[in-house]
Amino acid sequence: MTPNHRPPPRHLYIRWLQTAALTHLLAGLLLTWAAHNPLLAPYQLTIEQAFWPTPAPTFARNQQIWWQALFGATLQSYALYMLALIHLGNRFRSHHAWAWLIAGLVLWAPQDILISLQAGIWSHLIVDVLALLALLPPLIGLYRHDRPTSTHKRT
Repeated sequence: MTPNHRPPPRHLYIRWLQTAALTHLLAGLLLTWAAHNPLLAPYQLTIEQAFWPTPAPTFARNQQIWWQALFGATLQSYALYMLALIHLGNRFRSHHAWAWLIAGLVLWAPQDILISLQAGIWSHLIVDVLALLALLPPLIGLYRHDRPTSTHKRT
């Protein structure tokens, strides 16, 4: 970092992460309660085309919608845990909270990317990379900011 360049203020990182967590919550609600909405049909079609050479049978579409709704509920739970860790990390300036969120992303992303690419669903790769680019830099910045610095010299 150049001497004239300082990282954004801590509170901007916090607000960014809170916004991301709330976005996860809203996306989870959308997937759970609006999976049958025609607005999600193009997304569902891309998934179907990865598994069916012809239009998917009705039972397959219904099962896919069920899985999306179930995933939405899981995403809602993840968003609440994310909000809780952000709150605790902010309140107590705990580098541990940021480390746990980083660990969760590093555990999730490679698996999600691999599973999506095995099915030929490239849109998930794009979303996953964007999520990593949006979340890892502020989390790493907060981790560095909140990590205790030792004033003792080891002998």
